[in-house]
Amino acid sequence: MIAHAIFFYVFSFIAIISAIMVTVSKNTVHSVFFLILDFISISCLFIMIGAEFLGMIMLIVYVGAVAVLFLFVGMMLNVAQQKNQWFVSKENSSHIPVGLIISAIIFFELIIVIGGWKYRPELFNANSSQITNDVSNTHSLGQILYTDYIHIFQISGMILLIAMIGAIVLTFRRRENVKTQSYLKQISRERSEGVQVLEVETNKGVKIDD
Repeated sequence: MIAHAIFFYVFSFIAIISAIMVTVSKNTVHSVFFLILDFISISCLFIMIGAEFLGMIMLIVYVGAVAVLFLFVGMMLNVAQQKNQWFVSKENSSHIPVGLIISAIIFFELIIVIGGWKYRPELFNANSSQITNDVSNTHSLGQILYTDYIHIFQISGMILLIAMIGAIVLTFRRRENVKTQSYLKQISRERSEGVQVLEVETNKGVKIDD
């Protein structure tokens, strides 16, 4: 029990420090690496409390897919340059109040959830969900997700799909002063467009027009 408590506090401390470093770090790549460390620590905490399925899903989905997606998107979008232009441009600064409103809404939602947990503990009673000891933890979780909360599960899947489409749109966005390749033009190019045959006289060079 002592070793279990020590590991629990160690992983909790690492998770809190990593979450702080995600927001404090100025380098986007470093922030993503701290985010991966945070996910790994949280997955270890899930495994320690007996939710091994959630811990493995955290490692596979969040560390293996979401964090890598954040890394590639952050490297391709040049976040550092856009961050400097965000507060300088007056057009971009108009979006700051919208972000503050959304942050305030999320903050109040968290207060409502925490307040409901404190003043209505029966809503979060473990006995309220029909889980028996006859089935495993993974079986119980699958029964709750795909039976009782199937609509919420489908909505979360749609939100992830929209986020993936948004990441693809941001990746293919055209930016100024950036050299790009047109694969269609390269494939459909004729030999006459790329090669010029000249007749050169003997002992005379070739003059190339600038």
